[in-house]
Amino acid sequence: MGQKVAKLKPVDGFCAETGAAVTLFMSSAFGIPVSTTHTITGAIMGVGSLKRMSAVKWGVAGRIIWAWILTIPCSALIASLSYLFAQIIIRANAVEINP
Repeated sequence: MGQKVAKLKPVDGFCAETGAAVTLFMSSAFGIPVSTTHTITGAIMGVGSLKRMSAVKWGVAGRIIWAWILTIPCSALIASLSYLFAQIIIRANAVEINP
């Protein structure tokens, strides 16, 4: 992950991992659900941008951010379509069993 978003030295990786761990610890303490993948990716972007803004591969970072934004609505759409499909199948089978 670190080499695709930004080139990291060992100390940079340590700082990113520590930042992500603190974020996860604090969010868990407050009962806020967060993604470990999102936190480490954000931490890597943060460490890379502190070195210099051009150190982060913003094309890759942009695709990751769009994936984050689209994940929730796409998952909701797929779940709702699956639910409707399951309801159709259940009703069809109920009619066949109890004519």
